[in-house]
Amino acid sequence: MSFFSKSPKPSEVDNWVCILEGSTDLEIEMAKNYLSNLDIPSNILSKKDSAYSLNVSEMAMVYLYVPKDYEEEAREALTKLEDEGPDFNSESE
Repeated sequence: MSFFSKSPKPSEVDNWVCILEGSTDLEIEMAKNYLSNLDIPSNILSKKDSAYSLNVSEMAMVYLYVPKDYEEEAREALTKLEDEGPDFNSESE
C-alpha cells in the first residue's frame, strides 16, 4: 500500500515518451547525459514540490523523456548500460 492513494504518473507530451522515472535528480541526469553522448535527444520533467525540501518517493518524481522516434534506441541504450555498466559497489583487488 502506498502512502499516497494516487501516485503521480508521467505527463503525456505530444511526440515524446517517458522512458525512465526516478526519485532523484542525479540518476535521471546521469541517464540524460549518457543518452546525450549517444546523440539521443532527451528532456527531464521534474514533479518535485518546491514548497517542501523533500526527496522522497512520490513527492519528488523526476521523469526522462525522449522523442517517440528515439524510444527504442534509448531504451536499448539504457538497458545495455544497466547490464554492462561498471559495478561501483564491488571491491577491487
